[in-house]
Amino acid sequence: MKYRITGTTMQVLDILLFKGEEVFTEAGGMAWYRGQVQMNTNMPGGLMGGLGRALAGESLFLTTYTALSDQAEVTFAPEAPGAILPLELAAGQSVIAQRDAFMCAQQGVELAVHFKKRIGVGLFGGEGFILQRVSGPGMAFFEIDGEVRELELAAGEVIHVDPGHIALFEASVQHSIEAVKGVKNVLFGGEGLFLATLTGPGKVWLQTMPLSNLVAKIASRLPSK
Repeated sequence: MKYRITGTTMQVLDILLFKGEEVFTEAGGMAWYRGQVQMNTNMPGGLMGGLGRALAGESLFLTTYTALSDQAEVTFAPEAPGAILPLELAAGQSVIAQRDAFMCAQQGVELAVHFKKRIGVGLFGGEGFILQRVSGPGMAFFEIDGEVRELELAAGEVIHVDPGHIALFEASVQHSIEAVKGVKNVLFGGEGLFLATLTGPGKVWLQTMPLSNLVAKIASRLPSK
């Protein structure tokens, strides 16, 4: 399988498949395809697997595209302005992604629900209790809101992040939520009541323009009735 990513603020992902190769996405995630491609929509994991994906922000069903001949091409486009992040996951390697971040992957990659262990993270983490665990082996692609910033945290190294700016992180990274300190910071800081704490070791991918922030900014400019 080969791929190319083109564009700037509205990137497009083209995946070139050779005969017998497959790529899957959530239902409705494909933009267009060329060549001889067979489409098959099903519900991997049965009803419980579909419900888990729905809770994690994806669709009940997944669609698999199989190349029936060489030089087939399937194209995917993000739902909002941002970047497409390709990751090649080794066998057993996992990343934890925010809701709606998963775009598509080659066969062999597994999707699962990731429940946050601490109730504070679930209540105040900005994305609810449920995230997605994406595991290798295989190539996986993710939608990032705005630009993407990749950081490598050493063991014990900590970064504090507005929860909406977290796109995904390696499973080795610890994720918790803490309250913003200081009454003036809470009342006038404009950063919300809570910050996420990510503790290494592992990689973290941050996004510069959370979709929720964009929606709120647009809503603030709309005329009131």
